[in-house]
Amino acid sequence: MSTTPSLAPDITAPLTAESVAAVQRRTRTVLMIGQVLAGLGMGATLSIGAILAAEISGSPAFSGMAATAVTLGAALAAIPLARLARRTGRAPALATGALTAAAGAVIAMTAAGLQSFPLLLAGILLIGSGTAVNLQSRFAAVDLATAATRGRDLSLVVWATTVGAVSGPNLIGPGETLGAYLGLPDLSGPFLFTVLAQSLAAALYLVGLRPDPLRVAEAWRREQERAARAEEERSGVAAPTVDAAADDRPGIRLAMISIALSHATMVAVMAMTPVHLTAHGASLVIVGFTISLHIAGMYALSPVFGLLADRVGRRSTVLLGQGMLAASLLMTGFGSESEGWVVAGLIFLGLGWSASTVAGSALLTESAAPDRRTIVQGRSDLVMSGSGAVGGALAGVVLALLGYNGLSFVAMALVATVVVALAVTPRRQ
Repeated sequence: MSTTPSLAPDITAPLTAESVAAVQRRTRTVLMIGQVLAGLGMGATLSIGAILAAEISGSPAFSGMAATAVTLGAALAAIPLARLARRTGRAPALATGALTAAAGAVIAMTAAGLQSFPLLLAGILLIGSGTAVNLQSRFAAVDLATAATRGRDLSLVVWATTVGAVSGPNLIGPGETLGAYLGLPDLSGPFLFTVLAQSLAAALYLVGLRPDPLRVAEAWRREQERAARAEEERSGVAAPTVDAAADDRPGIRLAMISIALSHATMVAVMAMTPVHLTAHGASLVIVGFTISLHIAGMYALSPVFGLLADRVGRRSTVLLGQGMLAASLLMTGFGSESEGWVVAGLIFLGLGWSASTVAGSALLTESAAPDRRTIVQGRSDLVMSGSGAVGGALAGVVLALLGYNGLSFVAMALVATVVVALAVTPRRQ
């Protein structure tokens, strides 16, 4: 008997609907725990990264470079991680991205000691691969999902991000205390949590995602195809194909447009809200409260939108998301001088992003041919992260020229583009 361990020992046995469902439940649980771990590390990193960038560079003007570097890192990692998943499975790809983020945190800590701004940006760029892992985890959650539960399973993994995203920034204080105890440079302590959380997440993926959901999905599809052919030979009646062999290109384009432009809208308005509020005399408590409610809107109700996507349809849920984004922009546009309206607008901004992203991701997955899904998903994540980076960069220019209300009205054009795309894109027959 061979003693060589198998990465997917259960795939060699005949698969049943029950065994596939069991693997799916395990996969979903592992991914949700991984999202919590990753969120804890990323939340602390993103908060302290801007402060550290300003201190090392000597200018607050460079503080935004930290967020830009994370977004760029996520975009650059999207395609390589998707290709790795296609070749070796979800677990190695997700673990590689998590370990890359952990290595980036070590580099950022080194940069803090050396007071090197370029090295800090390089480290934060690598940390961005952790964001790419978060994005691809939602697709890993639906490798084995049925059409009836695809939105729900995807949304549950997105929802798990809430715990880390909300709790992560609160680790800055304990991280600094721990860093001081260990003799680390100032402001580098919180990166320890990133190293620990991402390393634990990598180990979790490698151990917990066995058998690998992507490999099981491939084996299950082949088994269903064999069963269909056998039934066809027995009965003489042509059996329907198990899954479409070709991409639904209009569906893919619609999904990518919906995800990317919704993300650009969210990033553009969210990034400029603290600047607008503080310029109008709001306290940091109000700013923090507003962003916290916005983050809660992004993730907390994602299971609701997942269920809606399954029951009323992906397109209808994307349209609902665009309606909430439009309502948000009207609130921040016409109510820009009122803290209450801005807070309400940011909540709806998060809700609209959540509905559009969950439903759009489900639509993207089922529109792509099975043998091309990982690559299509990687391209979508690349476009999504790139759109967010561009939206965030241009938002500052628009804010300076037209003000916060002008930014809101300009962003309405992105919402209108998605609505038009929904109207003109034919449904797949």
